[in-house]
Amino acid sequence: MDKKQFIEAVKTLNALPKRKFKQTYDFIMNLRQLDLKKPEEQVETWVKLPFDKGKPTKIGALVGPELQEQAKANCDFVIMHDKFPTYAANKKDIKKIARQYDYFIAQVNIMPDVAKTFGRVFGPRGKMPNPKAGCVVAANANLKTITETLRKTIKVAARLQPSVKVVVGIEGMPEEHVAENMLAVYSAVLQKLPQEAFNIKSVMLKLSMSQPATITEEGVKLPQPKVEAPKAAPSAKKESKPKKAKKAKAPEKAQEGKKAPEQAQEGEAQ
Repeated sequence: MDKKQFIEAVKTLNALPKRKFKQTYDFIMNLRQLDLKKPEEQVETWVKLPFDKGKPTKIGALVGPELQEQAKANCDFVIMHDKFPTYAANKKDIKKIARQYDYFIAQVNIMPDVAKTFGRVFGPRGKMPNPKAGCVVAANANLKTITETLRKTIKVAARLQPSVKVVVGIEGMPEEHVAENMLAVYSAVLQKLPQEAFNIKSVMLKLSMSQPATITEEGVKLPQPKVEAPKAAPSAKKESKPKKAKKAKAPEKAQEGKKAPEQAQEGEAQ
């Protein structure tokens, strides 16, 4: 699979009716024949995209005085080492910043305090500063270079479910740029799989609100829209004829009672 198929997928989605907002391009790789209980068969890697994905990446910094000025100049949010106790006493603030920021840079010599203060919240959310992503830095690091790289870096992971889903662009980007980002993710995942292409079940691209387009060597396919069968017209109800009222019959006892006096009169006359 190469860039040609990926460009075709972008063109296919671009031909769909437009929404009132700019949708993101979501790249999906469904995997197979993997035992995700084994760490060596899990996928976790950081991919530097050749082009910006069109969605801002927010970076927080957890640093000491050595990196204070650089952090304020290059990061979106900074927590100084001496302010850690304030956050340790308020877990709600830690949860809030974990939601707001994509990556956290931490100074290596204060990592034990970072883990102690933020680890219980950041860890389960995948927000702990990770050296594999270049987020654990020395006290003399160049944060400008690091943050520029991180803003184009995405985390690609398949640890619990056998699939990868990442944002690779936004509507309005050149088609080739989106395709190049897709190719970078595809190549990185392929290298992490034990049996490479055999472990890939399917490759898809979708917009935020669209059905996924399946990408194969033969071409790109969108699922056919479901056509609902026409509903049958309701049958007309037959008009019910009004029922005729039944005539009330006189009670038999009452009729017998009327005959009795007549018989008595006849007896008197005799």
